[in-house]
Amino acid sequence: LVGAAIVGLFTVVLVSTIERTGLVREDAAIGLVFPALFSIGVILISRYADGVHLDIDAVLLGELAFAPFDRLVFWGWDFGPVSLVVMSVILALNVAAIAVFWKELKLSTFDPALAVALGFTPALVQYGLMSLVSLTAVGAFDAVGSILVVALMIAPPATAYLLTDSLPRLLALAAAIGAASGIAGYWLAYVLDASIAGSMASMTGVFFVLGWLLAPERGLVAAARRRARQRLEFAQTMLAIHLANHEGRPEAEVESRVEHLHGHLRWEADFAERIVLGAERRGLVVERIGSLELTDAGRTLAAEAVSR
Repeated sequence: LVGAAIVGLFTVVLVSTIERTGLVREDAAIGLVFPALFSIGVILISRYADGVHLDIDAVLLGELAFAPFDRLVFWGWDFGPVSLVVMSVILALNVAAIAVFWKELKLSTFDPALAVALGFTPALVQYGLMSLVSLTAVGAFDAVGSILVVALMIAPPATAYLLTDSLPRLLALAAAIGAASGIAGYWLAYVLDASIAGSMASMTGVFFVLGWLLAPERGLVAAARRRARQRLEFAQTMLAIHLANHEGRPEAEVESRVEHLHGHLRWEADFAERIVLGAERRGLVVERIGSLELTDAGRTLAAEAVSR
């Protein structure tokens, strides 16, 4: 575990060093470092561990059902499953680091220039954060496999990001979504008699899709409703401008007729009726004997729209 964590930290340092040269961007630096180290790992395995059987459950999926049987026994005392003890210690380290270095982490992550001006070293803070990430990933790999680790590191934070802009709430939501994915995934695996880790990873994807669709501000449904509302509001503004342009003129009687709007503004009859009803509800126009008249609010809206 220690060796894997050190290699993870070395990977971060190498990526950061290549990026700071200014010759390549961060994504390109990652693309250079990861395949190179992966190739070295493949060579080492083929050279020194050619006869070792690498079980797919141990390498990719993990097997949570067997985790309770690997006990940590010290001087005759049973301290519980090894994975639980290791991850509890790592969790305590992560929580303590975030609590102690909260301001430094926020400043170095979101405004490195200001952090340097205030005397901080953003690179050092970043290396510390990446060290914790590497340690967490390596510790979790042994118990749950790489698929679930990657899923829980990406999907819950991405889902939480769709739901809030507040960093404290984002962290709390990400933890809650991760826990909910674990519980739901376990019961899904129980019902389907499937891989526990795979089911949990699948549930992180389900929660992300739900957030992507139903998030109050950034969800697809909210975006579609916002675009539809903007379309209607724009059409109502165009109606107010149209009536204001002809108000007080001889042609006003014809131009303000409801049945003529679809021809003058090139709207379908049904759409024109919807716009008129919406404008009436907003108090922009009133209908009198088949003709539309602007209210004071409608005149103000038309004047503001024209003056922009």
